[in-house]
Amino acid sequence: MSTPLDSPDQGGVATLDRELEELLREENVEPGDHERFSHYVKKDKILESALTGKPVRALCGKKWTPGRDPEKFPVCPTCKEIYESLQG
Repeated sequence: MSTPLDSPDQGGVATLDRELEELLREENVEPGDHERFSHYVKKDKILESALTGKPVRALCGKKWTPGRDPEKFPVCPTCKEIYESLQG
């Protein structure tokens, strides 16, 4: 009788490790202009990020963990363009 550890390619710990690595890659915070602009993000995602510390994804695709007052920065031009196209 074999165990999942005997056959790591058929699930078990190896599968969990691969899934964890993939999740960590997806959660990477992107460097870039997020500190120069305020971005458009769904309000519920901002609240979730404040509670969990997880990064959010803006309309423009930028992923980061909010922590600064968005009123102090100009609006991201890409986010603004996407938002306006959704409104019209």
